[in-house]
Amino acid sequence: MNVRRWIGYVLVAIAGCSGQGQDSAHERPNILLVFTDDHAAHAVSAYGSVLNQTPNIDRLAAEGILFRNAFVTNSICAPSRATVLSGQYGHLNGVPTNRDTLYSATVTFPGLLQDVGYQTAIVGKWHLKISPKGFDHYEVLRGQGPYYNPVLYTPTDSVRYEGYTTDIITDRALEWMRQERDPSEPFLLMYQHKAPHREWAPGPDQLDLYTDIELPEPSTLFDDWEGRTSAAQTQEMTIARDMTDRDLKFVPPANLTEAQLETWYAAYVPRNEALEAAGLEGDELVRWKYQRYVKDYLRAIASVDDNLGRVLDYLEEEGLADNTVVVYTSDQGFFLGDHGWFDKRWMYEESLRTPMLIRWPAGIEAGTVSDAMVQNLDLAETFLDLAGALIPNSMQGRSMVELFDGEAPADWRDAIYYQYFEYPGWHMVRRHYGVRTQTHKLIHYYEIDEWELFDLVTDPDELSSVHADPQYADVRATLALQLDSLRTHFAVPDEDQVPYVVWPPGG
Repeated sequence: MNVRRWIGYVLVAIAGCSGQGQDSAHERPNILLVFTDDHAAHAVSAYGSVLNQTPNIDRLAAEGILFRNAFVTNSICAPSRATVLSGQYGHLNGVPTNRDTLYSATVTFPGLLQDVGYQTAIVGKWHLKISPKGFDHYEVLRGQGPYYNPVLYTPTDSVRYEGYTTDIITDRALEWMRQERDPSEPFLLMYQHKAPHREWAPGPDQLDLYTDIELPEPSTLFDDWEGRTSAAQTQEMTIARDMTDRDLKFVPPANLTEAQLETWYAAYVPRNEALEAAGLEGDELVRWKYQRYVKDYLRAIASVDDNLGRVLDYLEEEGLADNTVVVYTSDQGFFLGDHGWFDKRWMYEESLRTPMLIRWPAGIEAGTVSDAMVQNLDLAETFLDLAGALIPNSMQGRSMVELFDGEAPADWRDAIYYQYFEYPGWHMVRRHYGVRTQTHKLIHYYEIDEWELFDLVTDPDELSSVHADPQYADVRATLALQLDSLRTHFAVPDEDQVPYVVWPPGG
């Protein structure tokens, strides 16, 4: 065990075993969760992005730990957030889809941190259908919220701010840390961005990024999905045919002031006129759409990264950095033209994976890397462990603190379980569940009883299912047993609790 990690454990143990004394409480680490929306791991330079640089996110990797194999339980916004709060899968906490409401009686880690003396706050995207509980302070967007001029809701008020939402969320988070927290007590701050969610509207400082650059295309941009089930054939998330005029910036973002509209038109009208003059069609038009989409997506990420730098600088200036656990992650991954798609939802790698980086100078050696399989399911338990609080048996994940030296204990998980419920719905991705190990993935589209099996070593892009290949019979049987075991372990009902709904909304 390295010295930093040992010191961290001692600090937590002291805090957990002592009473409510001010000095011992102050020894417990502050916790800052930086949570973005739809930020794919392959759009983080610390994860090897060939598209962009994220220097401030990379600081966390250089000064802390990067998890190479971080996954979500369900790749969609509200269910992921409910899982982070509760340490439970959606079938237990009440949020298997974006339509559902978190059970009001669900135990969440912010409330448990309050019980052991933490100040708790959330600023930014909430996206759950009940008022935040377990927080001393909150300022949250309603629903998805706009990219410009947002309204932030508090327990007693709503305030409209003018500007770019990523900047404003950062301003408000810094304001809480500077003016409202009690410096004698540890804090939890959930600092949660809307970006880079669809429609990927850039901030004013990032509008011209990548303008004269041709970004590399994914090798699967023109995937025909022939090696997979009918589910892959019938989705509605292609760059070629399913993007809207607002996605592609033929229409400006909602909610802009006259000055903001003028800035937007100055950036996009010449680019759109150039497209019209070029008269592109077919594959060349798809390539143009890919460039337009990915550049805007990366511009939104650049703003997130710049604003994270502001927060990290504040921690340094105030002497808080050494004993503040900073976690950067996202609610899920995203397709960046991979398989010809945008969005998420699938158990395929680009959607299933999420960035997970943690910096804690008092307890993690700089530059640590872990190959252990972790999930958003583990965050609540990790935060409670760091605070010296008891972890309820109702939580289904496991604290990542024991991975902070880069070595996984012998009994760490060797497979993860995933389930997606929201069909029919946006993008028409079929309901499915599956198991992923370090080398293979088995997926069951259970409503249509179709299966996929991928060898992630020989086919990392998941282009050809080998489920029917007799050479994989033993692998298939082993994975099927693991899948059944995980469904039992996580108390997954045999029948879906999610009803069929009329689609599209309103019939």
